[in-house]
Amino acid sequence: MKVVVGMSGGVDSSVAALLLKDQGYDVVGLFMKNWEDDDDDEYCSTRQDLIDVASVCDVIGIDLEVVNFSSEYKDRVFADFLKEYEAGRTPNPDILCNSEIKFRCFLDHAMGLGADKIATGHYARVREWKSDGRSEFQLMKAEDGTKDQSYFLYRLNQEQLAKTLFPLGDIYKRDVRKLAEKAGLHVHAKKDSTGICFIGERPFREFLGRYLPTRPGEIRALDDDRVLGEHQGLMYHTIGQRKGLLIGGIKGNQDDAGEHDAWYAAKKDMASNVLYVVQGHDHPALLKTQLEAIELNWISGRDPHTHWVYTAKPRYRTPDQPCEIDAVSASGATIAFAEPQWALTPGQSVVVYESKVCLGGGIIA
Repeated sequence: MKVVVGMSGGVDSSVAALLLKDQGYDVVGLFMKNWEDDDDDEYCSTRQDLIDVASVCDVIGIDLEVVNFSSEYKDRVFADFLKEYEAGRTPNPDILCNSEIKFRCFLDHAMGLGADKIATGHYARVREWKSDGRSEFQLMKAEDGTKDQSYFLYRLNQEQLAKTLFPLGDIYKRDVRKLAEKAGLHVHAKKDSTGICFIGERPFREFLGRYLPTRPGEIRALDDDRVLGEHQGLMYHTIGQRKGLLIGGIKGNQDDAGEHDAWYAAKKDMASNVLYVVQGHDHPALLKTQLEAIELNWISGRDPHTHWVYTAKPRYRTPDQPCEIDAVSASGATIAFAEPQWALTPGQSVVVYESKVCLGGGIIA
């Protein structure tokens, strides 16, 4: 079976290719170039990443293909990223990149190369589940719960999952690095990439300011409408943000609470260009018991049951939260949580699970 592996130059995708080769698959590595606006910038690692991929492929003994998806990325991911920020929301472009580039453009390209399957270094699992005479592919959480990336893959569908392998789904990250070192892969100690792929480690405000004009406005206290300061653009702020508001306020403690509590972004008024803030991490304005989700994707192709007990993640780093789906339709879903959730953020994704099975999710509206 021929498998084309998406390789980024990191240890995870390198070991994914290594494992598949050891298991007897006909493996081809594929490096995707998705960004080229400033690939000679000090923050862009594309050139070094390609060198690392070539080195790994040479050690493993597999062929390497390089493909440029930067045009598709700009049209399908980056344009949406800018549109969302301009509308005052906080998007997660890595999720859109997975569904539109890594599991669509990459999948189509790999099939054109004669592949039977594609593979990536994501920490997730796929299983074929048969019930009541029906067979479906399920997206499962990874064995290593601290590295599970099913949250970022919730927009995948049956056709994509049927053609995808996740070789790292049953392996812990610490063992992945050990396997890479044992195989002589120099990337065994390479630092994991962080942040949004096309921004890298560069200052976020500086990057966003290249593409969207600044639009200064007032920062007001939500409770009494006092003017506290000025923001340079609502796009630079997200719900729950504490740092970078530049309006003072020292984080309080039990002995020094009240007027010195830290300020948090709580609401954006796009029409009047006002950022509303509140004092105190647990201010009621930051706590919500339900949300509306739009742009839904259910992996099975069927709507989940309403009023069943599920869990959901309203952001990647949040532990699974007990919830139920009160209503679901073509236009969206209402998800109610057992406990109030802090700083639910429009534009971010809420992902629903039933035990270890990722059912799908949507965008927080």
